[in-house]
This record gives sequence, structure tokens and C-alpha cells, in this order.
Amino acid sequence: MKTQDFKSLAGQYKSELLDNVLPFWLEKSQDKEFGGYFSCLNRDGSVYDTDKFIWLQGREVWMFAMLYNSFEKRPEWLQAAIQGAEFLKKYGHDGNYDFYFSLTREGKPLVQPYNIFSNTFACMAFAQLAKATGNPEYAEIARKTFNRILERRSNPKGQWLKAYPGTRPMKDFALPMIICNMALEVEDIINDPALIERTIDESVHEIVDVFWQPELGVILENLAPDGSMIDCFEGRKVNPGHDLEAMWFLMNIGIRRNDKALIQKAVEISLSVIDYGWDKEYGGIFYFMDRKGYPTQELEWDQKLWWVHLESAIAMIKGYQLTGNEKCLDWFLKLHDYLWTHFKDAEYPEWYGYLNRRGEVLLPLKGGKWKGCFHVPRALYQIYMILEELSERN
Repeated sequence: MKTQDFKSLAGQYKSELLDNVLPFWLEKSQDKEFGGYFSCLNRDGSVYDTDKFIWLQGREVWMFAMLYNSFEKRPEWLQAAIQGAEFLKKYGHDGNYDFYFSLTREGKPLVQPYNIFSNTFACMAFAQLAKATGNPEYAEIARKTFNRILERRSNPKGQWLKAYPGTRPMKDFALPMIICNMALEVEDIINDPALIERTIDESVHEIVDVFWQPELGVILENLAPDGSMIDCFEGRKVNPGHDLEAMWFLMNIGIRRNDKALIQKAVEISLSVIDYGWDKEYGGIFYFMDRKGYPTQELEWDQKLWWVHLESAIAMIKGYQLTGNEKCLDWFLKLHDYLWTHFKDAEYPEWYGYLNRRGEVLLPLKGGKWKGCFHVPRALYQIYMILEELSERN
């Protein structure tokens, strides 16, 4: 590609972020009466449900604080982050820094703090906001939440675990994946280099040496505690989007540690996974797959989801940026075309989240229980920054 092509693409992603997506969330999601954010938003941004899901609250705080810290110090971004964090601080956790899964609009708990990912995104949110404001209270909340996550890591769901103990114990890929990224996010606030390095080391080992299955060419979502494969629905599950999101996290760790071998490994895994997960008939990446090709237990297995394709696009353009591998660039351009053709709403702001296998809009919503102010703006920002750097380099 020529320099002007990278420059043009960079402008496309920047404009979409600043002129379309961020104004949508600033205007439509903030609850001016009770604080926090609405995430259940129709195609036009109108609210269709007022329940508040904590991991999406944390993600939105993080998003606006991160952009304020890393991109541009816009006061409206900082104010949006602060008001969401104050709602989280007041209502989001049980006093022991275990964050609930969901609340009513007013802040009353609806679902117990069974999901450790509520904690991880709250931790990232308060760490970014502490950097933005210098408020020591936010930093302390981030530290306490981080410590609580490490305490819960071996038994994340605790008393809310549904599985019968001892029959088929499993560990899941999502936890080391998110913890390795969280450690990078919060290391300045935690101020314990040895703990951060140990946490990253453990996560990288789990991802590369345990969950990655080179003979299959994919990462498995669940394994036995000793790292062996299990022949059941959960043990055969492959989630290509998860794999590819984790790979750009690993690339960031490789940059931080100047570890070219780790970056190369992440690129190798990325190319294997996307080839495995790509729908050869209709295009796009499958949501769930079975390593033996059996039917999955998830009925939505063949849907095409926004976050899967956005995270994959980050992995591919970052892989190209760091290694110059032309296969990564080819895949990025293929993903770029799919994203802007299928997920971009030509009439209303923000992007669709859920398509059927053929790439047709399945749900016209812009936000819900699982989709909030996170994957679209984060990817637009990440991809813009990489494309801008490539245009300047060339």
C-alpha cells in the first residue's frame, strides 16, 4: 500500500470515531438523572431498557478516561467518565470490591457479583480515571479491586459456581486473556513491578503454552486444570474472536518487553486462527466453533458479531505494523471491507452488533446487555493510531 492509502484509511477511522461514534454515546447513553450509563439503545439511540450492566459501565468509564489520557483532553470526555465512575463507586460493588453484574437504573443490585469481569473492567476504569484526575481515591479503588481479582482468580465465580464440584473441573481462557491486558492497564497505579511482572508471566504462559493448540491451529476456550483437552461441549469450544483479541494483547506485551519472539508468535497464531475461523461460504468470522466439527451448544454459533471482527482487524493491522507480514495486511483489508459493508449503519450513528451468517442485520440495536461503548470506539482509535503511524513511516 502507498502512504496516501494508509493516510486516507486513517482519516476514515478517525472521523468515524470523533464525528459519529463518540457523540452517539455522549448524547444517548448518559443518565443525567441517576448517573451512570444506559447501554440498551435502539438503532436511533432511544433507550429500550434502563437496567445497568456493571461491566459495560466500567468499560464506558475506561473508554472516555483512556481517550482523555491518550488522545485529546476534551472536558466532555472527562466529565462523562467521572459521572459514570461516581455511580460505580456508590452502587457498583458489595463493599468488598466485588462488583455486581447488574443494577436497576437507580443503582439497586439485581444480579450478584458472580462475574469476575465486572471487577476487571471496574479496575481498568478507576485506574485510567486516576491517571486523568490525579484523584487518590480512584487509584485506591483500582488497587483494591486488582487485589480482589487476584484473590478470586483460582475460583472466579466462588459461591455462584453452577457446576457440581469435582466431576469435571475446568479452567477457561478468558481469565488469563483479560488479566494480561488489565495488568498493562493498571501497572502505574498498582506500583508493584514484581507483582505486575509475575501476573503477566503467568498469563502469557497460560495463553501460549497451555491454551494454544498448535496441532489444531486454534486456542481452546476450556481445558482441564492440568491443561489437557476435554471431550465435551465446553472442552471442544473455539471462539476465534477471543483468540484474536488476545493476540493483540500479547503483541502489546511484546512491545513493552521488547520481545520480538512473542510478537512473532502472536502473529503466527493470529494468521492460523483467522484462517480457521473465516466463513469460506459467506465471509466473516464464525462466533463459536467445535474443534471436532460437531454441532455447538450455542445456537448463535454462526452469527457474525461486531466485536469479533473489530478485534481481529486490530490484531491484523498491528501484526503488519510490527512485523511487516503482508498476510496480516491482506487480512486487515479483507476485514476492513467486511466491517464497513456490513456493520456500519449508513443512516444512524454507531454500528450494528449482530448479523446472521449471510451478513444481514439480525438485531438493529446499537447497545444492549453485551454491547456498549467499548469495542467499536476502542477499535476505531487503535486502528486509526496504527494507520497514522504507518502513513508517517512510509
